[in-house]
Amino acid sequence: MILKLSFIVFILNMNLFAVSVLISKESINFEEKIDNTKVKVQNIDELNKTCVPLQLSHIQKEEYITTHYINKNTIICLKDVKKYEDESIVFNFGGVKIEKKGKIIYENNDFIRIKNTDGSIEQIYKDGRIK
Repeated sequence: MILKLSFIVFILNMNLFAVSVLISKESINFEEKIDNTKVKVQNIDELNKTCVPLQLSHIQKEEYITTHYINKNTIICLKDVKKYEDESIVFNFGGVKIEKKGKIIYENNDFIRIKNTDGSIEQIYKDGRIK
């Protein structure tokens, strides 16, 4: 009788030790935004020590993008994502507006230097020509 009771208590307590994590429903590309349609919540028994799981509340509050390719049915950790920052620059050359992704690293009266997302540096003159 005691053995049966302890077995029932063990089965009922199994979910108490489970960790709620986000798992990808489909493959997620590099620097792709993560939303509710691409992930599912699942309880697991064990979790890698280095993984701090991303929670659904994080995704609902802020926008996140991946730092690398994530396979289907993979646990998503905080180290796998970063907060989304809009890194686009809008140039207004009178009637023409140009939007580029990157960061302004230097600006003077003649030109603007931009560091593109791939790491290359581009110099755009204020009159619209590119060096």
